[in-house]
Amino acid sequence: MRLTSVLLFLAATGVAVAQPTVGGIVNGASFVPGQAIAPGSLFSIFGSQLAAAPAGADTIPLSTSLGGVTVKFVSGSTTVDAPLLFLQSNQINAVVPWNLVPGEATVTVTNGSVASAPASVKIGDFSPAVFAIGTMAAVQNVDGSLAQPAGSISGRTTHPAAIGDVVIIYATGLGPVDTTPAEGATPSKTTNTLHKPFVAIGGLSAEIQFSGLSPQFVGVYQLNVVVPNVAPGDTVPVQLALGGITSPKLTMAVSQ
Repeated sequence: MRLTSVLLFLAATGVAVAQPTVGGIVNGASFVPGQAIAPGSLFSIFGSQLAAAPAGADTIPLSTSLGGVTVKFVSGSTTVDAPLLFLQSNQINAVVPWNLVPGEATVTVTNGSVASAPASVKIGDFSPAVFAIGTMAAVQNVDGSLAQPAGSISGRTTHPAAIGDVVIIYATGLGPVDTTPAEGATPSKTTNTLHKPFVAIGGLSAEIQFSGLSPQFVGVYQLNVVVPNVAPGDTVPVQLALGGITSPKLTMAVSQ
């Protein structure tokens, strides 16, 4: 059967592109189900038929359309598309628009010309979470290596942080900042959070020297903190707390 005949057959029988299905909307670092997501933070959508093919953003500011896919938020009288970072058939990574206010919202994914049913999600002031590789926190030493046991992550340089070192913790969901960047853009200057989270390393409070948006990554915050006098080890707990929400416990490596 020739191609034109196939297309005519499909049109006549009413065969349609599969509808995208949204199965869950979660914080893009913690993936905790049921937790609110916060403006300016990374979030992930899980489901099926979300995209025809994998695609990743290659420009900043991020576009609100990628590979024929859009993600629309509706909250009260506000309707806005989310900047998109990555997508594939069962997952979309995107950024919560800054101008959404706390409360209930719906999210609709459109793949080509077919839209999903609206899915409900809570928008909160905060949704603190640390990025991770498995259970290991994304904590960076000042030399650019990760503060994890030596050789623990394939393809990355790792070594424990020392007590008293300043390390960078990469996180999301830390709320409003003093200068809001354009949607999908990295900040054009140093941008501080309006509220500092509590940072615990090894169960002890860590001094925060900086809390703000990362200058390199959209939707990512960074915390420059001093490693307190904790018991050394390869699995020292790291957690954030902000607005009554505590991030999942992850680990880092600390030496004497």
